[in-house]
Amino acid sequence: MKGVQEKSATSRQALALLVPIFKRFRLRLLAGFCALLGVDFLQLIVPKILKKGIDSLAERSADAHSLLLLAALILVIAALVALLRFIWRILIIGFSRILEKRLRVQLFAHLVRMDRSFYHRWSPGSLMAHAGNDLAAVQMACGMGMVAAADALVMSTAAIGFMLAIDVRLTLLALLPMPLLALSTWILSKKMHLRFSMVQQQFGRLTEFARNALVSITLVKGYCLEGAQEKKFSELGATYVRNNLRVAVLQGLLHPMAALAGNTGMLLVLYFGGRMVIGSGMSLGSFVAFITYLAMLIWPMMAVGWVANLGQRGLTSLRRIATILREQPSLKDGGITRIHYHPQAPWIRCSDLSFTYPGTDRPALRNIGAAWSTGIYGITGRSGSGKSTLCRLIVRLYPVDRGMLFLGGRDVNQYSVAAVRKEFAYVGEQTALFSDTIYNNISFGRPGATRKQVEEAAKAALIHAHIIGLDKGYEAKVGEQGVKLSGGQRQRIALARALLSNRRILIIDNGLSALDVSTEQEVFANIRRLYQGRLVLLVSHRVNLLARTREIILLERGKIIATGDHAALYAAGGLYTTMVDKQQDHA
Repeated sequence: MKGVQEKSATSRQALALLVPIFKRFRLRLLAGFCALLGVDFLQLIVPKILKKGIDSLAERSADAHSLLLLAALILVIAALVALLRFIWRILIIGFSRILEKRLRVQLFAHLVRMDRSFYHRWSPGSLMAHAGNDLAAVQMACGMGMVAAADALVMSTAAIGFMLAIDVRLTLLALLPMPLLALSTWILSKKMHLRFSMVQQQFGRLTEFARNALVSITLVKGYCLEGAQEKKFSELGATYVRNNLRVAVLQGLLHPMAALAGNTGMLLVLYFGGRMVIGSGMSLGSFVAFITYLAMLIWPMMAVGWVANLGQRGLTSLRRIATILREQPSLKDGGITRIHYHPQAPWIRCSDLSFTYPGTDRPALRNIGAAWSTGIYGITGRSGSGKSTLCRLIVRLYPVDRGMLFLGGRDVNQYSVAAVRKEFAYVGEQTALFSDTIYNNISFGRPGATRKQVEEAAKAALIHAHIIGLDKGYEAKVGEQGVKLSGGQRQRIALARALLSNRRILIIDNGLSALDVSTEQEVFANIRRLYQGRLVLLVSHRVNLLARTREIILLERGKIIATGDHAALYAAGGLYTTMVDKQQDHA
């Protein structure tokens, strides 16, 4: 996981996430725990039946009919226990799955609302770990963990009560090891929390590395780095195993300690209770019932370690999830939800716009002043000059101070973020395609678009002919990030998606860079035709495109160093002239 600046959520803040879900399903949980209590109650009756049967045998008052009745009663109880166990599993374990699903949906909805600043701090691998391992740990804690805790509490309390009713001194002897077990569980549980946090963090790193390697598999193979990647993955895996083993050490201590406490109590009861039976201080039936209740008590004692483990895992994971959910977007919504453009006023205006990326000191943009109305405008400059940063600020991927960026004559901070983004279609150099069909990738920009509209957009982007030449046409899948397509084909599909969205402003950030010159010129002509009366910002290094724009701004180290049309900039000399001459020399 990348360096996360957000302070971790407290246990109270984490548990607050569960309160609404528990309230919503309180009747279901009540019914489930009633069934669980019914199971415990029925199990506690069995030793009394055994006591009665054994005492009647010892007193020679039993007959076949009475013993058959007792056996039938035990069978009825067993059948009821089986039925009630089925009911509580459906209700309580089912609830834990519902809780997991609701938290997952809440987490996903939160992630898709977060802005770029958030994703500078959190890597996709760590977020995937939260959506996988962490949610599974919370589900286990709120499912079997909660059941085991309630079951252990009820069974231990009831069993101790019945044992006290039989013999107080023997009960105290049986419970003698319990304080030591409680103290050791408390100490080990605190350490468990810290060690499990390390396990989850390392799992995030492992997931992120695997994701990066698979997404960049062509690069890995191209540089013959399979061995190096395997070695690094193995090292990360070894660290993950070591962290898990440190957790396993504590888990391995909790269970044997609970078993030792329970079996020590059993030895004491067998010795002292056996002497009481021999000395006629206790009936054989009472002794068997006491042993049975003590055996029932051993499970809760052993469950202490397991429940503590599940609880610590669940709470640690819930705190990690709550930490993410506490993060808020750095972009704040304004109250205006509709944007109106004035014919005589600039659609977009930058006024002394400056910006520095989070975690860096060097400004990416400095004192940008520019205005664009309808038409096609060019933005150019060397790599790293701030072209893409300017585009990202315009489409509200990062926050800007008030008075620096205006849309429709108003400060963008006065609008809701959604209102601003609905104005823009964006095509970047690094195209984002889903591992889905071509049709779904294009129509993503306009849900509900007809087949004809999708095809018209593809034709305008000059990709339709290639699509229909594929085996499945528009239903062909493009693979992860469009791996089955060339760079130019990916860019044209992304452009088709943008054109289909039919937004008022189109930003192409080097989104035509992979096209050949003739295709580029034809696509540009289609854009000019479709966007008459609207605004296009074209970021490019190709002067044959820039020459056809209404006006060009030239950026250098985050500042505008020249503004004008192609002829004026070329005549002025300097960087733009050098760019034109070099491209003409290589033509």
